Parts: sequence; C-alpha cells; structure tokens
Amino acid sequence: MAETVLTNTGLDRFLELVGGAPEHRGPAFARAAEAVLGLLALRGADRGTGVPEPTPELTRQLLLEDLPAFVYVPPGELALYPAVLGALAARFDGSCVERIAAVVAETAPDFERAMHDPGNLTWHRWYASLLRTCGADLADPEDVRRRLAALDGAPLPDGARRADLMGRTALADVLLTEALTRAYVRDAEEPQPVGPLLTDHAVATGIGRVATALRDRWTAAGLAEQLAGPYAHYAPGPDAFPHLVLADALLDEHLDHHGDPSVPVPPPPAIEYGPVETDADTLLAAVEELAEEEFEPYGGEAPHLLYVVYQRGCSAESVARKAAEYEDWTVDPALEDLPVPVPDGAPGAYAVPPVPELVRLLGTPGLDEADRARLEGPARDLAAVLDRLAATGLVFRTGDAFGLTPRGAGTVRYLLGVRGVAAPDAAEAAAWPATVLVAAAGGWPAPVAARVLADRLHARVDTAHAWTELLDALGTVHAGTSEAAATRGLFTVLDTTTAPPEALRAALRDPVLGAYALRALEERGEEADPIQVPTSARALHVLDALPAKKGPLESRRVAFDAAAAAWPGGSAALVRAMAEADRHEAERVLGPLGIALP
Repeated sequence: MAETVLTNTGLDRFLELVGGAPEHRGPAFARAAEAVLGLLALRGADRGTGVPEPTPELTRQLLLEDLPAFVYVPPGELALYPAVLGALAARFDGSCVERIAAVVAETAPDFERAMHDPGNLTWHRWYASLLRTCGADLADPEDVRRRLAALDGAPLPDGARRADLMGRTALADVLLTEALTRAYVRDAEEPQPVGPLLTDHAVATGIGRVATALRDRWTAAGLAEQLAGPYAHYAPGPDAFPHLVLADALLDEHLDHHGDPSVPVPPPPAIEYGPVETDADTLLAAVEELAEEEFEPYGGEAPHLLYVVYQRGCSAESVARKAAEYEDWTVDPALEDLPVPVPDGAPGAYAVPPVPELVRLLGTPGLDEADRARLEGPARDLAAVLDRLAATGLVFRTGDAFGLTPRGAGTVRYLLGVRGVAAPDAAEAAAWPATVLVAAAGGWPAPVAARVLADRLHARVDTAHAWTELLDALGTVHAGTSEAAATRGLFTVLDTTTAPPEALRAALRDPVLGAYALRALEERGEEADPIQVPTSARALHVLDALPAKKGPLESRRVAFDAAAAAWPGGSAALVRAMAEADRHEAERVLGPLGIALP
C-alpha cells in the first residue's frame, strides 16, 4: 500500500495531533490527509518538524494541479482536503495559518471546478468514480476487480473523449514519476532529519511500481494493475490513437495562423459525427499516402488544406484559387474568404474554370487563355490531392469547389479539440456572451461571422435586448487596440433589416457605432435624430469608409478631401477627431497619405 511507499510524511503523527476534533476522525479524513501530506512532501515541503509545512505556492499547486491529476475524491468529501490543509497549517506559526487560509479561500472555486472538470480526468480517476457509483469498495482490490469484470463496456463521462483521458493519464504518469524521482534525489542531496520519503528498496523495485502503488491508493486499490492487464482495452494508451499525429499537424496549422490554441476557429454550419476515431484514422491514412512522392508538389499540403477549409467555417474553396496562391499569383485579399458556389454536378476530370470565372475568383483583371493554360497543371495536381482526400468521404471536390463534408467537419473538429484548439459548434458559439463571440468573430471570414452573429440573434428571437448586447460589444471589444476597426466593422455584416428600431435608436448615442446605426435607420426609412450621434462616431464612420486595403492612394486622398470639405472645421478637425476615436486605424489609413496625426 502507498502508506508504506511514502515514508516519513508524518501522517500518523498528524492524525494523532488532530484526532480530538470530531471532523478530523474517520477513514475519509485519513485518506485526504494521506494524499495531502504525501503530495506536499513529494513537492519538497519542509518536513523538519515531522510533518510537511504547507506554503502558499505548494498549496496552490496541490489544489489546482496535483489533486485534479492524481486523486479521486468521492462526492461529499471535497471539503476535507482544504480542511486538512487548515489543520496542517495550524501546526505551525500563526502567519502560516493566515497565509494558507487566504490561498484556500482564493482558489476554492477553481479547485472545485478543476476536480469536476472532465478535461482533468485520467483513466484511473474516472474508473474509480464509476466503480464507486457501482457500489465497489475502493479499498478492496478483489471487489474492484469483480466490479470491473461486471462493467458492460467502458462508458465515457459527459464532455470527455477517449483521447482526452488517454492524454491526461499519460501526462499524470509523467508528472508523478518526475515528482518521485526528484524527491529521491532531493533526499539524497539534502537529507531530512525525519528520514527519506522513499527507501532504497522502494526505488530499487522501480519508480514505476511506486507510482502505481500511489495511483491505487489515491483512486482504487488494484485498479492500475487491472487497467494495465486484463482490462487494458478500457484504458487505451497512445498506440490506440495514431490519428493524433494528424491532430498535431492541425494544431501546428492553427498556431501558425493564430499563435494560441485558445483563439477559436469558426463553427461549421453543419456537423455530423460518425465513429470519429475511425474516421480520423482513415483521414490520417490518406494524409500519409499523400506524402508519397507521386503526389508532389502538393501532397504534403493535406493538413493545411483540411485546416484552411475548416477555418473558413467549412465554406467551399476554389481549387484554382488555391493553386494560384501556391504558384504565387496575385489574389485579391478581399476575395480570399468568399465562399465558392458548389455545382450540383461536374465531370470527374478537373478543368480550370473559364477565364471570366477565373478573373472573378482571383480578382485579377487582364487574365487570358494563356494564363488559364499555365494554371492547368498546378490546379490538376492539387485536384488529385483533393480527390484522394475525397475518397475518405470526409472531403468533397465538385468541379472547382472543394471542402469538408458534414462528417468531415465533425472529424476535423474532433482532431482540433483533442489538441486543445477552441473549436465550438454552432450552438456553443451562439450561446457565448456577446463580448466573447464578437472577440472571436473579428478574426473570422466575413460571411462566417455574419452567419454566426445572426445565429446568436436568432437564438434570442432577435429581441431588442439581444441586439443591444451585440452592438455594445461591437463598440467596446478591443477598444483602443489595432483590432478595434475590424471589430466595429462587424456591424456591416449584420442584417440590420431585422433589428428592432428601438435598439438601433438607442445605439445612436454610442461613441463608436452611432453613425453606423444612423445609416442603418436611414436605409430602412426609419425616423432618426442625427444630432444624437457623437462626433467620435461620425469620425469613425468616415475613417472606415475611406479606401484602405486596395486601390490607388489617389482614390483614398480624393475620398478624404471630400469628407474633410464637409466636416465642421475642415481637415484638421477631422484628423483630430479620427485620431482621438481610433489612433491605430487613423495612422494606418492616413499615414500613407502623408497626413500626420496631432
């Protein structure tokens, strides 16, 4: 048992010292004390007094990292762990009691959340929970074995995937092994007067065996042996998840785009789920085959193709446009995110679209048949890659259009999710607070942002309150940053014809969106008072209307001069108002015109 694996934690002495109080009696308190003292000692707490001394740092790590990783806590017993910390701190000076109490109070909500978070479950913690629900005696290895044998399959907790539990288990194994190794080395280099935590005999039998004994003590007796032996199929390891290689590749793509897995990708409009692990393995097999020489030069781009289509909200992309990008042709940035119509049917053999359609897709005037012929080879090579992916049933190519099938969207979403990328479905995104959704939607393609923002409004029956929440977010999220312009620009993707007029009228006084709201009301023929619109909102509306990303600077200058001529106080007053309202965007748009900001 683990009591004999970790020696000199002071457990017996501690239980003797606190045993007088009724709340400190019973096996549940003793079990909590064993885990708390053992983990503190493993993490290097000073044991000079005979028991490990908690510090604020160790207490925070214990509550938020170690207990959620290693220990199963039955319902109703969660409060015992902070209670042990409090009773332990009371063995030391008064300031220790106060410091530990402050950390416990500060971390209490996060501690409870972490202990109940499905994302923190390991196989051992989950099966201990499941076995206890079945009535098992978790201290009896024979009963644990019998209850495992009686399980009909291996159900998963709500909100968790097998890969999640596998990954968390593998991480917990590494962390526990490292903690044990460090504890042994630390005791050897700086012996404690009370003696070592690990005996030479325990270490000689293997750190892995020591870790197994601790897992059993902190979850269920004999469970680790059963899950490593006859019931290993209940707790599959990394070898059961070859598709995680593809998940890693998709994570790399996401990090290349956003640098942070918490930045959400947009939800697809439709998702279907088959056996996602099997589908993911099938997709991986296709990706690995495409890496062979016969699919050069684009075979190695398969993960990128899967990611960029998902990043488009799963709207279809053009083979020709993507091939043109790979060949370094000029593609109008304003057209990159526009969805591509999917024909009802098309010949199996790929052909580059006619020149007029090619001009529309690329936004490059002056293309001719010679240009179309030059693109034919690269586009056919890319179509061959997409056709191999389409053979899985998870990707489609119809004529020049390609994308993910609904089942393919479910598979890619699963792969992103198992590597921690925020990948909501449509219902989840629609349920987000307005500020969270707006912060995410600012980085999505405009057609996708329009769909998801509309979904949020429709989910709230397009009420005035729902519109006001959204408009407030458009004016405040990322305020004062370089992303403010893109955020308020989301107003232009909203279908304001469905907005209650009272919501738009209330927005007239908004210092950011007031002029946008005025324009929307005027286009609807609704009554509106332009005097209510603040100067800052009028200046931003003018700034955002200036040609910015494309077109010659002359057109931007002409537009600015025209606006300045109608602005009270002229160009100097307009520039000042723009700079005060959004200095980042004013510098970006006016700087190339040689206009200095005040």
